[in-house]
Amino acid sequence: QVQLVESGGGLVQPGGSLRLSCAASGFTFSSYAMSWYRQAPGKERELVAFITSTGGNTKYADSVKGRFTISRDNAKNTAYLQMNSLKPEDAAVYSCNAKRLINSYWGQGTQVTVSS
Repeated sequence: QVQLVESGGGLVQPGGSLRLSCAASGFTFSSYAMSWYRQAPGKERELVAFITSTGGNTKYADSVKGRFTISRDNAKNTAYLQMNSLKPEDAAVYSCNAKRLINSYWGQGTQVTVSS
């Protein structure tokens, strides 16, 4: 069955870094665009970063440009989100999404807490 499993979340101090991973199975990962979303308590879910199926194009929310980097390894069926210079406002549950045409799959999310 289709699975997206995020990992790498945790507690980090402001200014610190984390790398999130999204391991995919049950579908042809290399055919799907991948995105990372986040949702903080009381806020709507927002798109953080996007990468095309080949990895040739990426897009970022203005709030994370220059600090976050999305990437993927199609040989490992895994997408990544490198997060640097983390701020308290980056704290949220981060979820990965795989999308191709009408198909859209979600992971369960991983918590990122940014606090001193």
